[in-house]
Amino acid sequence: MMKASSVLRAAAAIRYCLEEETVLSELISAEAKSWIGREAEPIRVEVSRRDIVKYSIATEQRQEKYLRGDEAPSMFMFGALRPVVPMDTLGPDGIAAESFLPDLPLKRVMAGGTEMTFHRPVKPGDVLIATRSLHDLIEKQGKSGPLIFVVQILRVETEAGELVLEEKQTRIFR
Repeated sequence: MMKASSVLRAAAAIRYCLEEETVLSELISAEAKSWIGREAEPIRVEVSRRDIVKYSIATEQRQEKYLRGDEAPSMFMFGALRPVVPMDTLGPDGIAAESFLPDLPLKRVMAGGTEMTFHRPVKPGDVLIATRSLHDLIEKQGKSGPLIFVVQILRVETEAGELVLEEKQTRIFR
């Protein structure tokens, strides 16, 4: 688990990189920039009580509402939206390669931050539709070289259109 001081240092570093006004060479091509605003294919997830219980046990949840499967813990959607793929197709970070990004010249990826807004709990029987869009590509100069910040928006709704979750995720390519 990351200590609060580490989180604050990481947040300060991200803020520094985003606020830096250094002029850079054009790393982000016009083709890559044309992806801004695109949406990936929606992902449909049927949530079962059993899925919630398994996730709750695996992540050592303590609240009975999670262990009974009455409601999913907040990070449940993180795993529920990941594709099930063979091990040899996973990247070095253990996550399946994402095809919903333009080709970028920088290849090392770091987590940059996540802002989540939960509008209501995920319940067993929910049928959820998740849509991810590319919100922005930002080029900045870091202390050790160029960086590209990739900002994606995830929107999760019920099949009936009720908003469940909004997430803004930033990944840093270097």
